[in-house]
This record gives sequence, structure tokens and C-alpha cells, in this order.
Amino acid sequence: MTFPFTTDTLVKDIVNELPKTSDVFKKHRIDFCCGGNIPLSRAITENRVNEDVLLADLKDVFEKNENTETNLDVWTNSDSNTIIDHVISQYHKPLVEELTMLSPYVTKISRVHGDNHPELLKVNELFYAFKKEMLEHMEKEEAIVFPLIRQLADNTVEDRESAVAQIIELEKEHDAAGQILREIREITADFALPFDACGTYTLVFKRLEELEGQTFMHVHLENNILFPRYTNQ
Repeated sequence: MTFPFTTDTLVKDIVNELPKTSDVFKKHRIDFCCGGNIPLSRAITENRVNEDVLLADLKDVFEKNENTETNLDVWTNSDSNTIIDHVISQYHKPLVEELTMLSPYVTKISRVHGDNHPELLKVNELFYAFKKEMLEHMEKEEAIVFPLIRQLADNTVEDRESAVAQIIELEKEHDAAGQILREIREITADFALPFDACGTYTLVFKRLEELEGQTFMHVHLENNILFPRYTNQ
């Protein structure tokens, strides 16, 4: 099968078609969730990425998955209720748990190593801003917006315009959370560990990077698959 993507293909469409390419975009620091609605060519230019290397990485993922049976229903073909249930169980609940568990470790390394690595003080500040943002955001989704989307899906919503406005507001909140994560990555120089990093320091950076990846997938599923079903009508 011929490689199906060109530099004219939207970044979000590549990830929708082949979710594992999200790892490639993450590697090249290309935002595929909040900033995924642009052609690959523009993403390459804006992020100063080597086009040949990026395309080679994407082709590698494509070839590895070409003969592998993958289940993409939850990404593109499932109904909205199924996607919402998936987001809550696979992203919301794990994120609440991880934010709770990770908090004391982030605080600890900023306190212990902050004198020698003052960037950790900013990481601590940004982490707690992200935590506050996402906890409030997820609560709003589950209590207000997801029920409205369920009503939109079965045509029982009373005020469609207001419901759509609420969805658009969530997208803005995603942008804010994504910006915080980008700042953390920039401040930590892509989570590079210094020579004096202890075990806790190493653990925190690894988990922050994993947190970033999970959040980007979470946002991608909502911004590029679930929400457009209602905001693009």
C-alpha cells in the first residue's frame, strides 16, 4: 500500500488515521492536538523540522502498522457516547490519580535541587497551574459539557447555540493547558537530566514527559474528533 500522506495533509488527519504517528510528532515537537489543524508543510516550516527526516519517521510508522490489525473505532468511527466514556475512563480518572501522586515529588525536587537548578522552581509553579487548570476543566466536562454533547448526539438539547459555545470554550482551555506543558518542556530543555539528578529528579522528569504525551492524546481525541462533530455544523 502506498504511503497515503503528503505535506498537504493536515497533521490532525495523519494522527486520526494512524494514532502511533503522535509519537513522531511529539519527537519533533509538533503540536498535533491544539495546533493540528494545519498542513504538514506548515508544521515543518513553523517548527524548523527536517522534512526528509520527519517523512521517513512517518513512513516507518506506516510500514510497521500496514500489516498490523489495529482498532481505531474509538478514534474515528465510534459514537460520541462511546468516546466520552473512553475519555473519562482512560484519561480523566488516570490524570486525576497521576496529578495527586506526582505533586509531592515535583515539590520535593524543587525544594531540594532548586538552589542549583532554579528552573525547577518554575517547573513547580507551572505544574501546579496545570494541575489546577485540568482538574477544573475535567470537572466542567463531566458535570456540564459532556452531558450537553450527549444531548446534542441524540438531538434532545434545548439550546444548541449555548451548548456549542461551551464546547468552544473547552477548546480554549485546552490551548491554555497545552501552553503550560510547552513551557515545562522548554524550561527543562526537553526533560534533559543534569549530571547531579537523583532518582526522584529522574522519576519526575520521566513522569512529566509521560503526562505531556497522555494529555496531548486526550486533547487530540476531543479537539479533532469529538468536538468537530458539533462545532463544524
